[in-house]
Amino acid sequence: MSRGELNGLYVITDTTRFQREALVEAVSEAIQGGARIVQYRDKSTDAARRRDEAAALAELCRHHDRVFIVNDDVALATEVGADGVHLGREDAPLTDTRARFEAAGLDAIIGVSCYADRLRAERAAAEGADYLAFGAMFPSPTKPHAPGAPADVLGWARDRLGRPVCGIGGITAANVGDLMPYRPDMIAVISEVFAAADIRAATESLTWAMAAGRAQSLAQSLAQPNSRTNYDPENP
Repeated sequence: MSRGELNGLYVITDTTRFQREALVEAVSEAIQGGARIVQYRDKSTDAARRRDEAAALAELCRHHDRVFIVNDDVALATEVGADGVHLGREDAPLTDTRARFEAAGLDAIIGVSCYADRLRAERAAAEGADYLAFGAMFPSPTKPHAPGAPADVLGWARDRLGRPVCGIGGITAANVGDLMPYRPDMIAVISEVFAAADIRAATESLTWAMAAGRAQSLAQSLAQPNSRTNYDPENP
């Protein structure tokens, strides 16, 4: 694992649909379809199942050389050898989380949900967050009441804060192209992949749409040298 691998499609597990062997199979299909980062998210109190699933997914991601993140749970991430954790507004402070990993001798990736809050993003970057997630970019079936985030916050964060940036919330193959002019490093999804009848095909469609959107945005920015969404060819 390296922080340079924080790019591409980021899938977050849906353990209401898939558990145990079925979950591992679903994530395997997503990886084969192009997912580069996997987050294990399960809010249940079934500690034994959570440990077994996280351990299996950690092994799967190691086998395929993918980044594996656990939602919120430092102890579980450490136990199964995850690459790091993701923190939301109600989770432990970033500095405390970093200290726990360092006490265990681990240099973990820590991502932070920033929603549409630029001050929260600035604070997280200053405290050493490894990536910043913003959303919901679009109405989300997973969190239908989540407040929206403007797409331009992605470009602002990428340019101002010097951290990889992730867009999340209601993103589909049909609308992901709208985000590409703002150059997000990662796109995170749940339902678009794990609610699909064919997980691998859905993942392939989304990764293709991301690539097509980037290419179109690059072509447009090169045609308009003064555009605020210009691409740097050495830092796409």
